[in-house]
Amino acid sequence: MFPEYDVIVVGAGHSGCEAAVAAANMGSRVLLATMNMNTIAQMSCNPAMGGVAKGQIVREVDALGGYSGIVTDESMVQFRMLNRSKGPAMWSPRAQSDRMMFAAKWRSMLEQHPLIDFWQEMVKGLIVKDGRAKGIYTSLGLEILSKSVVLTNGTFLNGLIHIGEKQLGGGRAGEKAATGITAQLHELGFESGRMKTGTPPRVDGRSLNWDLMEVQPGDEKGGKFSFTDTTRPEKQLPCHITYTNTEVHETLKEGFDKSPMFNGRIRGTGPRYCPSIEDKINRFADRDRHQLFVEPEGFNTIEIYVNGFSSSLPEEVQFKAMRKIVGFENAKMFRPGYAIEYDYFPPTQLDINLETKLVKGLFFAGQINGTTGYEEAACQGLMAGINAHLSINEEEPFVLKRSEAYIGVLIDDLVNKGTKEPYRMFTSRAEYRILLRQDNADIRLTRLAEQLGMNGLEQRIEKLNQKEENMKLIMKHFRDVSAIPDIINPLLERKSTSPIKQKIKWVNILVRPQVELEELIEADENLRNFLGQFPDDHIDSAVINLKYEGYIRKEQEMVDKMNRLESVKLKSDLNYDSMTSLSAEAREKLMQIKPRSIGQASRISGVSPSDISILLVHVGR
Repeated sequence: MFPEYDVIVVGAGHSGCEAAVAAANMGSRVLLATMNMNTIAQMSCNPAMGGVAKGQIVREVDALGGYSGIVTDESMVQFRMLNRSKGPAMWSPRAQSDRMMFAAKWRSMLEQHPLIDFWQEMVKGLIVKDGRAKGIYTSLGLEILSKSVVLTNGTFLNGLIHIGEKQLGGGRAGEKAATGITAQLHELGFESGRMKTGTPPRVDGRSLNWDLMEVQPGDEKGGKFSFTDTTRPEKQLPCHITYTNTEVHETLKEGFDKSPMFNGRIRGTGPRYCPSIEDKINRFADRDRHQLFVEPEGFNTIEIYVNGFSSSLPEEVQFKAMRKIVGFENAKMFRPGYAIEYDYFPPTQLDINLETKLVKGLFFAGQINGTTGYEEAACQGLMAGINAHLSINEEEPFVLKRSEAYIGVLIDDLVNKGTKEPYRMFTSRAEYRILLRQDNADIRLTRLAEQLGMNGLEQRIEKLNQKEENMKLIMKHFRDVSAIPDIINPLLERKSTSPIKQKIKWVNILVRPQVELEELIEADENLRNFLGQFPDDHIDSAVINLKYEGYIRKEQEMVDKMNRLESVKLKSDLNYDSMTSLSAEAREKLMQIKPRSIGQASRISGVSPSDISILLVHVGR
């Protein structure tokens, strides 16, 4: 009934979808197994992609040939570039998506791929022979063989939904939990834990008083994620902002005695940076209000997502408190918020290519590794799909350094440090933020994907070549052409920066912190005409390179130093227990992680600089 596949991907969320297309675009024959074909790529929580650091990840996924950026652009209802008031290392694209359109576009793109097949059924377990994954077996007892398996189970592994004192088995509202896989992985020697996440109520937009809320429009120019020829949205929908108040908080407290968070029924660890509303008013008791983002679910629906009001309190308490929010006085609820507990497997059990150490050919990606967020899941799926293909073809794994991508930071953190709470990416986690900007993801990564043999990159490479050529021309113009005092001095005086007494190169004006590029363009017609022939994003990247040239050079020097440690390889069969000069903690952690290089060893919690010195002596450095 089934051929033998190269890669079977279990789960069709954001991670599973990217894993499937990555392996297929590398040339593998893929089976995507899901419990429900109608929920492929469903946005289980908020209808948005990107955000601080997450937007950089989506751009990186796109630059490597993934589909998340394309799908986001094709289903976008609003675009905003966050943190524009800060330095370019902090700029982060974010888009509101049409939830139904997003899932439909993903499914359409998957179905159009000739190397991807589908199977709708619960996967009950893995076929493992001689320490290697050989396929899956399903709830109907079917055995489907493959050369490798990628598990992207999301919140479905023994998922348990909490609403007040009610508990429902499920991986998502209205969908049953997945059972069997956790028990089998335990038998194989894996350790697991429990994590918790949550979602807010959904409400009827017709019942809200929008006039009482603050409007949050999208960027006037709009924007997009993909480096391909996707289009910017012609029409954008506004989001709105409102706030809780002390009356809301007091009403919520009425249900605390029935809260599964406070009475011990939830044992899983929840996300530190996205707490439920009851957790917020408990932890921040001195605050009399919390911000809520009121987000549309799409162009053709009245359903509204209340971002910031995640809750597992009884539904009647949620409803009563919600109606005390400004603008929600007559709100109608579609469904209450809930918390969900699920199994995860500490990611220190993985190699740096996301392959498990205990079972060869078995890869984990997404929330099964303890992460939270669509973007974090998508990039892990992409990397797992690529590495599953490379593994079965006995090729070297594809590993991104911390200096090459936020994806590299995320996987390096997970594998070397593990996580005891849902891991979320932030710009602060990356040491080399000025190198890992959202605008240069294609420059950093697309040629790496081409070298791997990723199919379908022809247009991307062509556009990348054009971008780099344009950037050279723009940078050359700023370095070679001079500003004229009579034209530019009125602007400089208005900005309280020193006027020029003679012609000086434009770059010397550009680097002044008091002036913005838009002001220079407005002041000088020749500059305006020259830059008018280039796309805005090419201009932005060129200008960033010029303005922050010194910082970029210093950061690159730091990277070069670290890469010298990365180049010192460590054998996988090293017996660290026999190196008595190492600290006891270092011996334990090094035996557990089995780092590939001195650089990786230096980032393992519990391995000190003196331990690294001992390792360097051991390898003859």
